[in-house]
Amino acid sequence: MIPDVLFWLYFANAILIITHEIDSGYWREWELFGMRGGIDLFLLLHIPMLGAILYGLIEAHKGTMTGAVFSLILGGAGIFAFCIHTYFIKKGRPEFRGMMSQAILYATLVISLLQTCLTLYRLLA
Repeated sequence: MIPDVLFWLYFANAILIITHEIDSGYWREWELFGMRGGIDLFLLLHIPMLGAILYGLIEAHKGTMTGAVFSLILGGAGIFAFCIHTYFIKKGRPEFRGMMSQAILYATLVISLLQTCLTLYRLLA
């Protein structure tokens, strides 16, 4: 039962984080973080990142320890994304203030917390 729920939480979180990354392109996130290289580097960095997310999904489906590790990483990434963007918003930055941007970030936080807690429960049980 838990591996099935964990897979679907991972799946939902992957969709939310990938959607957030699409939104990040719109908001020119590389400028927010002061990344040199602009859109080209931003896109290049997403190739291995998206590959890792999808590989982790496969491993989570199999219920492997590697899947659990990727689950913790994805959950942590979602929590971090929410926190860092909330920090920038509170500092007065205009990025990610749109209704859908906010909805994606809040949904990512909720799913990431559930995913992380369930993964830790599975690992420690």
